[in-house]
Amino acid sequence: MAHGAASGSNSAMEPMPRDILTVGRLTRAVRTLLEGHYGAVWIQGEISNLARPSSGHLYFSLKDADAQVRCAMFRVRNAVLNFTPGNGAQVVLYARVSMYEPRGEFQLIVEHMEAAGEGALRLKFEALKRKLAAEGLFDLEHKRTAPAYPACIGIISSPTGAAVRDILQVLRRRNPALHIVLYPSAVQGAAAAPELVNMIRAANRRAECDVLIVARGGGSLEDLWAFNEEVVVRAIFESDLPVIAGVGHETDLTLTDLVADLRAPTPSAAAELAAPDAQALLVRITQFERRATHAVAVRLAHFRLRQQAALQRLVHPGRRIETLSQRLDELSRRLAQVVQHQLHLLNSRVGHAYALLNATNPAQRVTLLGARVTRATERLHHAIGKQQDRLQTRLALTMQTLNAVSPLATLDRGYAIVTDENGRIARDAAKVQTGDPVTARLASGALRCRVEEVDLGSPPLDIDVQDAR
Repeated sequence: MAHGAASGSNSAMEPMPRDILTVGRLTRAVRTLLEGHYGAVWIQGEISNLARPSSGHLYFSLKDADAQVRCAMFRVRNAVLNFTPGNGAQVVLYARVSMYEPRGEFQLIVEHMEAAGEGALRLKFEALKRKLAAEGLFDLEHKRTAPAYPACIGIISSPTGAAVRDILQVLRRRNPALHIVLYPSAVQGAAAAPELVNMIRAANRRAECDVLIVARGGGSLEDLWAFNEEVVVRAIFESDLPVIAGVGHETDLTLTDLVADLRAPTPSAAAELAAPDAQALLVRITQFERRATHAVAVRLAHFRLRQQAALQRLVHPGRRIETLSQRLDELSRRLAQVVQHQLHLLNSRVGHAYALLNATNPAQRVTLLGARVTRATERLHHAIGKQQDRLQTRLALTMQTLNAVSPLATLDRGYAIVTDENGRIARDAAKVQTGDPVTARLASGALRCRVEEVDLGSPPLDIDVQDAR
């Protein structure tokens, strides 16, 4: 029995079989469970800890007041975003619930992201701002100058708002004499933009004011959105009256501020810009009055001095006429002297010109040139005669020389010139054959002969006979 009891006790103490998981198996199981149970969800929150590595992916945390979750948005998804997300931006995500297994972190794989709430309005604001700026609505060249001294100021705002009270208080303080017209309009909500446009156009149509103030108090971007509506911006741009914008606080910026002719940081500042300070004007007027009074006094003193000087110079008309008559006689004498002097100078110049003209008379020059031509002609004839004599003498000498060396003169002494049948002079008997025809040229006529015999023994004659052909 004891043995059996012991055996039963050992069996009870044996450990139960355990299924020990690895960390990897556990995280994969949790990931599978999460992805299978939730799939893709829509979720809203604020971006923080945003990181943009060189891979092009986005990594950030999405948080609200209670919790935060890690998010990843891969490059192929964020490449189609129509805005640039940043820390603090409120966004709406469409994401898959998952887990990053290497670190065992719960995360969202983002498939789509869009701005939420004011973020969406901010994107719309920037898009409209770029569009209107490209059209030139904000260019300085379209800005008009507000009148320095307006008689009437128009206010477009809510009649019950604090902005109107602030504007009226400033206007009463600066210039109580100003005429003020209020054009009531909603400044927030769906009806605000159409009413603002209607009031701007009505003020221009009535043309009773010199300048318009468009104003409202501060608020969120959504509260001020009516002043970012395109119809309101275009109505201000098309206004013939200068427009001063005083929308929100100093840090608020609307498209109305950009298109207006003047932008004030607050409604009160807009009133300061629109209305001249009556006290300052009174001081300036007083200064102008003093300066004008002083200038008039100085001018009067100057005129008095001129009057006294004129009285001292005033003489009796008769004496003035006598003086002028004497002056006239003196001028007449001086004029006659000047005329005589000028006539003398002219006569001298005429005589000198006449002498120069005679010295250069063409007739005399023609006569001189004619005499020179005659003498040159005589010398030419004389030179031609002498040249002819010299040439005739040389010709006679040349003729005598030619006659002396002419073959014809040799023929006159009884000699003959013998040529062969080709007309060549026969100089050597060895070159002539018996029976060859030859011609013997005499002083008068020629003989046609045929060689009967060739005698090579006769010595040659020392006579230089030229070719008689």
